[in-house]
Amino acid sequence: MKLLLDFFPIILFFVAFKIAGIYVATAVAIVATIAQIGWLRYKTGQIEPMQWVSLGVIVLFGGATIVAQNETFIKWKPTVLYWLMAGSLLAGQLFLRKNLLKSLMGAQLELPEVAWRITTWSWIGFFSVMGVVNLWVAYHYDTDTWVNFKLFGGLGLMVVFVVGQALYLARYVKSGEAPDS
Repeated sequence: MKLLLDFFPIILFFVAFKIAGIYVATAVAIVATIAQIGWLRYKTGQIEPMQWVSLGVIVLFGGATIVAQNETFIKWKPTVLYWLMAGSLLAGQLFLRKNLLKSLMGAQLELPEVAWRITTWSWIGFFSVMGVVNLWVAYHYDTDTWVNFKLFGGLGLMVVFVVGQALYLARYVKSGEAPDS
């Protein structure tokens, strides 16, 4: 259910785009994200910091898209989010000397420090590359292709990456110790 709620604005954006175009889809994404935050606030009483950031980015870039009638702004939104996530993890590692992934997930997953470090750097790299790939698609293809990539390509790459991470982490989760290799 949480996964569906997380992808709710993206799915509605996609459907609205196919029916009514980029500007209506952008407005729908803004409203859907506000509704998502409202629902989470009502249901759980709390909103995660990245959800607030996501709301701010969609309102800012989506609003600029609608006001300026320029789809470039909404095309930058995924990249900004990806780079903010990468930047947050990077800042945690380099400046705060704190592994933010471990802080977020350490209660659910017990891993050696090396695994946390590799996982964090992997996510930093993934988010950084995804930001570049989003811009490449946005500037080299038409808007319809970008919207399809945003839903299917981005989601597909995320699934492949998460499966890769799970396969990597599985060797630590089984025994709780680092492998000999």
